[in-house]
Amino acid sequence: MQLFYNPSLDNSFKQFFFSAEESKHIVRVLRKKEGDILHITNGQGSLFEAEILVADVKKCKAQIINEERSIPKMFSVHLAVAPTKMNDRYEWFLEKATEIGIDEITPIICENSERRVIKQERFERVLQAAMKQSLQTRLPKLNAPTSFNDFISKTEGELQFIAHCDDSEKVELKRRLAADKDVVILIGPEGDFSKNEIKEAMEKGFTPITMGKNRLRTETAAVVACATIAIVNA
Repeated sequence: MQLFYNPSLDNSFKQFFFSAEESKHIVRVLRKKEGDILHITNGQGSLFEAEILVADVKKCKAQIINEERSIPKMFSVHLAVAPTKMNDRYEWFLEKATEIGIDEITPIICENSERRVIKQERFERVLQAAMKQSLQTRLPKLNAPTSFNDFISKTEGELQFIAHCDDSEKVELKRRLAADKDVVILIGPEGDFSKNEIKEAMEKGFTPITMGKNRLRTETAAVVACATIAIVNA
């Protein structure tokens, strides 16, 4: 199944037009024609079936014939991950986390962060592509970058963790997770969280965790965290 994305669709729409880019892809690349059925999501849990009315390469017109709503999960996954020095590594995390299942991402700026600016629009496109590729109907929320201190002072979850490489005492993530619980996890930059940041997070109720004996890169740790949560909630 080929899945398309249109964030403005809801059950009030009967007919609509695809963008010029998607119209070209539908008509010229996929060679779709009048009467063919397409599947579209709005990224908010709806899956629409639509029939092509006008197969125009610049302005493809379709009519919605059916809508299905996905059942919301009983839990949410929010990862606050420091931007990596190389953008492509962060994009890899966004793609894989979306495929596995994540609800919200916040890039956090830490004391040791080497990158403090992200490509918001580019990252949004990565999330959209991963959602469509994995045939999901809910688009993860990508927040604007925020400072470490602002994040820990304003964010709450049933389960709150901070993953770091310091030699201080930590517990294994898989042993502290529970099914159907909202999870927030902090993952730091290549230079790790500072001792002061670890202390401040713990004072705000974040539990220090490890994801195994091996030292993981920022983006790898984030994907492992998503996978571990998914397994616990399977």
